[in-house]
Amino acid sequence: MGYQVLLAEDEARMRDIVRDYLAAHGWACDLARNGAECLDLLRDHDYDALLLDVLMPELDGFAVCRAVRCGSGVPILFLTALGGEEDVLRGYALGADDYVTKPFSLAVLLAKTEALIRRSRGQSADGRLRCGAISVDPGRRVCTVSDQTIKLSPREYELLLCLLHNSGRVLSRAQLLDKVWGLDFDGDERAVDVRIKSLRAALGSAGKQIKTVFKAGYQLEEACEG
Repeated sequence: MGYQVLLAEDEARMRDIVRDYLAAHGWACDLARNGAECLDLLRDHDYDALLLDVLMPELDGFAVCRAVRCGSGVPILFLTALGGEEDVLRGYALGADDYVTKPFSLAVLLAKTEALIRRSRGQSADGRLRCGAISVDPGRRVCTVSDQTIKLSPREYELLLCLLHNSGRVLSRAQLLDKVWGLDFDGDERAVDVRIKSLRAALGSAGKQIKTVFKAGYQLEEACEG
């Protein structure tokens, strides 16, 4: 499966090498030349992961990581020549998920990034997506709740898949319309509320894992609300 990642790196040759390698494996990779550009792109796009150089002009990777973690759980992997224990611990304290020390293997970078994305989504090595009692096998389009198969309509299934891919994140009604219904949908946001209601009913007790966030949208959580 191809993912969309953001690479923040001030060395042009490194940016091109990493982007081309990821593209060869079916991934999309946006590029930022410095920390300020990185934050601008993050404000306008949803990424599956952030590959973040530490030593960058304007804002270094540590400052970017701190800013990102104020409002996003996107997986962050540092690309850095700073491999000392103090620097590594500082990065983890700010919310980084992993490190790759330069020079690094592109194959290892790809594998580590994919592992981070899978873990952030609750996706196991067998490809299943899991969150709390809910599990989906995308290959077979089968949904189970506590190991019991649940029947979903095509729209309910796509909506649940979108929520699982963004587990823990708040998605607005407009975002859900774009991701599930498509940009050419000419209805209004009430369609989301109606489908969320039917999806909750189909999931039974696990439907409570879909939390309504006032004036913001919906969020899929690990545990049911009390």
